[in-house]
Amino acid sequence: MPAGRLINPTVYGGRVFIYAGLLLWGWKFLSMPMETNYVGESYMHLVNLPFHEAGHLILSPLGRFMQVLGGSLGQLLMPLVCLGALLIQNRDGFGAAVGLWWFAESVMDLAPYINDARALDLVLLGGVTGKDVEGYHDWQYILEALGWLQYDHTLAHTAYTLGSLLMILAYLWGGYMLLLQFKNLDIAASHVGQQ
Repeated sequence: MPAGRLINPTVYGGRVFIYAGLLLWGWKFLSMPMETNYVGESYMHLVNLPFHEAGHLILSPLGRFMQVLGGSLGQLLMPLVCLGALLIQNRDGFGAAVGLWWFAESVMDLAPYINDARALDLVLLGGVTGKDVEGYHDWQYILEALGWLQYDHTLAHTAYTLGSLLMILAYLWGGYMLLLQFKNLDIAASHVGQQ
């Protein structure tokens, strides 16, 4: 946000409402252990899913490994694109903080999938588990190809912790932006409707 730019109180109120909603929703993500797969069963998982599947398709010309990894990359890349566009193109620090929140949630969303690489118990798209269809579980394939399958739980907990820290950072950033915007509220605009 350029210094000194006045903020419409109605727009500001909408941002406060969004921030409060993300704070409450994110608190649930942060307070639930990864093993519950709360994040994977939330509405945001359905938001991430099309970008995950598109990533598989877009990176398929680069070989099997990149095609499989492309799902997770696609789901992480879209929030980063939104964050970058809002920050660089629109100079909207609050919007970028929301993009960071989405990225953090998306990292957390991958953690139960990574954690399931050996167990293969998660029900995947198509209603099957990794046990039902050989080679269907992205993270089993990725970690086997890298020789890291035994680290699935460690990598999953690392991803969940990283996502949690990024979500907290998004809250701090968004709260700071709201504080700056509060100082620049266009008080005259709020009195126009009262005359």
